[in-house]
Amino acid sequence: MAATSSIPVERVVTSGVFRLDGGEWEVDNNVWIVGDERNAIVIDAAHDHETIARALGDRELMAVVCTHGHNDHINAAVDLATLTDSPILLHPDDTELWQQVYPEREPDAPLLHGERLQAGGVELKVLHTPGHAPGAVCLHAPELGVVFVGDTLFQGGPGATGRSYSDFPTIIESIRDTLFTLPSETVVHPGHGGSTTIGDEAPHLQEWIERGY
Repeated sequence: MAATSSIPVERVVTSGVFRLDGGEWEVDNNVWIVGDERNAIVIDAAHDHETIARALGDRELMAVVCTHGHNDHINAAVDLATLTDSPILLHPDDTELWQQVYPEREPDAPLLHGERLQAGGVELKVLHTPGHAPGAVCLHAPELGVVFVGDTLFQGGPGATGRSYSDFPTIIESIRDTLFTLPSETVVHPGHGGSTTIGDEAPHLQEWIERGY
């Protein structure tokens, strides 16, 4: 199969079930492919590794990068990594969440704050942004003017913090002190739903705090 695209950022939407604290919810996930026609990384391998592999085409997969350890963001990671012989990267603070899905398989390497990843000439800086999950990270590509935020920030508010391993004051601190220091024109690519910009979301921070959103 030929490589599918030279566009630096591609989105693949997959569907499945999010499970946590005994509950189950049907969800659509954004899987982000970043790179060029030769190699790429996948951000959040969700639900369907075959669909993701088809979108990759014959590009070399440099890594499967997990923004956090919730099952709907990692449940295709091992199958995709096995198929493509690529490593899985996860922040170590989400080890417990990872083990709920993969009790006998560890990630291959840690994602650490300030680390830089390369794929297809694109550099991604790892930003540790706990709150939605202890090991949640965002990936900032300054040359592209985008940040991949997982479930830390959405169009209209922060990620959910009402379940285990999450904390509302912590996610607000992460958004305020890390994400909202990025240029206002930075495009925000989340793990679910449509994209937004830092400039569109930053003015609403105090409103979110006051209503505990």
